Amino acid sequence: MPATTRHHRALAVFVHCLGILAAVPALPTAAPEAAATPAAAVRPAAAVATPTETPTPTDSATAPTPAAPAPPPLVSPSVVVPTRGAPSPVTVAVAPAGTPAPGYQVQVRNTGSLPLATTVRQELPVGTSATWITPGGRATRSATSTEVTWQLNLPARSTTTLHTALTAAAPGRPLTAPACAFTSDGSRPYDCATATWSGLAVPAAQATAAPPWRRPPVLLAALAVVLLAGLGGVWWWQRHARSGAGRPGAAAPAGTVGATVPATDDRGTVYPRPATPAAVTRRRRPPVWLLVGAALVLLAGVVLAATLTATRRVAAIDTAKQPTSGAWVGRSATGVVGVPLREQALEFTVYRVVCPNAPLAGGQCQATVGVRNVTPQQQTWHGQMQRAYLPGGTWVSTDETATRLANQGRDVFAQPLAAGSRLVLPLVFTVDGPARPKQLELRSGVFSAGVRVDVP
Repeated sequence: MPATTRHHRALAVFVHCLGILAAVPALPTAAPEAAATPAAAVRPAAAVATPTETPTPTDSATAPTPAAPAPPPLVSPSVVVPTRGAPSPVTVAVAPAGTPAPGYQVQVRNTGSLPLATTVRQELPVGTSATWITPGGRATRSATSTEVTWQLNLPARSTTTLHTALTAAAPGRPLTAPACAFTSDGSRPYDCATATWSGLAVPAAQATAAPPWRRPPVLLAALAVVLLAGLGGVWWWQRHARSGAGRPGAAAPAGTVGATVPATDDRGTVYPRPATPAAVTRRRRPPVWLLVGAALVLLAGVVLAATLTATRRVAAIDTAKQPTSGAWVGRSATGVVGVPLREQALEFTVYRVVCPNAPLAGGQCQATVGVRNVTPQQQTWHGQMQRAYLPGGTWVSTDETATRLANQGRDVFAQPLAAGSRLVLPLVFTVDGPARPKQLELRSGVFSAGVRVDVP
């Protein structure tokens, strides 16, 4: 084989390899097999190339290469999209009935375009029972509470109104009854609402007035009258004393020597008449009993006013509130199930707490909680800061794994709450033994004072 042919063949193989190496970086990375295919096809072509095939290095090196696709935009892993909560297809609204006996109206609305089957549950206050409910409802009583349940088939874009009437508890006692709409199996809440029945206002004629001695305006008026009467008595005594001493017919005091009687004629005299010495009178003072009485009345009024002020301030102190000094931020609040409680950044409402009836070890208590962000910024809350306190004083945090399963695999603590958003979700607490939580503690942050909800 001539040396020229061997050189041309080696040069052709070298140029082909350079072209393959230049084209590999431009190929898409999703198909690495495609980059190896041209290389496998070049080798036999280069091996069977004839001496007449003399591709020049210029032609192979300047061959156009395909344009590389633009890479996708990079997203910073630190950017977190806050949770706003998807609109629920079922909404609930509760309003107290304007009746003498406790009653409520529950409006359940299907905002979707398809019919839905839902379960509506209403928690009744402790110590009450249902006297009348909308047909189709069923009241169940447990050791701690009473619940009314309806199984509803809601047509598309419809509103269903439910009514409940309760037995009257203590007169004047406000009663709170929350209601929630769940899926047909009762596992996931759609929406919840609450309302408090306060009873009818008492007419003004039937209102019992406080005793007069407990009314501060009456006491102040009486004290002012006594002081004015004392001052008037002192003034009258001084005026009477002065008027008695200065009367024209008053006799001259004993011991006055040289008193002359003025002349009766109208003619003047060369020398002035001797002046009649003025009567020396003793200035009379008010009696001691009047001064002592006025001082005692004034002292009694001051002591009474101070006592009333101190009593009212002491009565206004709520011993159930936790101290807000130190590391806690904001003011804590304590309430019952169904009452919205607000702390520094979030508003919590516990609508329902369900624990297993059987005394099994390792039971799970599920609390249906509404969370609202009341600040203009997004807020982050943590599962370890939500606690359930047991009767013995111990507490357990949220079981995040069980809570994620109850929320259909969604981690409700992974993303912050958007400003003004509201979520209704279940929180699961795993307790040991048959003990039922007596109080739930919910808070937004580590240093937040949080809220406390008493569980019946």
